[in-house]
Amino acid sequence: MISSFFGKTKPINYIIVLTFLFIFYCIARFLRLNADVTPQFLFSAIGVLSILLFSFFVVNFIVKRNKITKANSFAILFYGLLWVLFPESLLDNNGIFCSFFILLATRKLLSLKSLKDIRYKIFDATMWVLIASLFYDWALLYLLWIFIAIYIYEPKNIRNWFVPLSAFIAIFLITLSILLLCEKTDFFQNHYTFSLELDEELLLDWKKGAKLIIYIIITLFVSFWAGVRLVKSGVGRVSSIRLITFSFSIGIILTLLEASNEVFPILVTFFPASVFLTNYVEALRNPRIRELVLISSIITPFLVFVFEYIN
Repeated sequence: MISSFFGKTKPINYIIVLTFLFIFYCIARFLRLNADVTPQFLFSAIGVLSILLFSFFVVNFIVKRNKITKANSFAILFYGLLWVLFPESLLDNNGIFCSFFILLATRKLLSLKSLKDIRYKIFDATMWVLIASLFYDWALLYLLWIFIAIYIYEPKNIRNWFVPLSAFIAIFLITLSILLLCEKTDFFQNHYTFSLELDEELLLDWKKGAKLIIYIIITLFVSFWAGVRLVKSGVGRVSSIRLITFSFSIGIILTLLEASNEVFPILVTFFPASVFLTNYVEALRNPRIRELVLISSIITPFLVFVFEYIN
């Protein structure tokens, strides 16, 4: 039933998911944060929620435009379920904005496979990564991801390798101009510290730590399993899946370097994980097993959420 419903791309699928996530965000935001409801708080929450909901349309656009999954709604379903699994990520505004701009960079990099306007797309992707780094310094690791994309799609054109440098200069000058107007010229020095210290409290928190480890293991397993099936079937999605795998790996490193009790930018890995899970479900030939996997994928995040909230 679930597989047949979300196995299509009807508007009702998106309406149901977005409506539920709007309600869930309110629950996670107001109950878990325990903040005083003021006009300023409401304005900020509405702005962040708008970015989150818009990210669903970006995810849907990337998946459809680049055909990295089949024509279904599984990707947005899994993307939403990961919200439920990691509700603490919804309290991290910097992580939400960082994830959104990484999504925009992903959109540009995956479109490189058309081999059209390559330099413009590299410039745009670099620009979005640099903007994402204004929220988390370690997001600059995604610059490595851009060079990997160049190597995969058009490494022989030497001019492609210098495009990220031009984007860096442009964003630096624009940001510096804004900081000068705001009289915050010390932002770069204070923000880009690149600390390598892992938060010990995060590692000692068995609930969050165990959940993160299990999430990484399951995602890597389904990515490997689905990747093998794609290679065997000869489907022309292998290069895109490789890029998404690099994105997931960098996102995990970013999360470990930045995570603490106050921030948890695991949201940057949700899109790659959603793609892997979707490809895994699509590769299941037995309808009963597929239905069982989907039911388990829906029930488990809610059980984890209720368990954490009660405790």
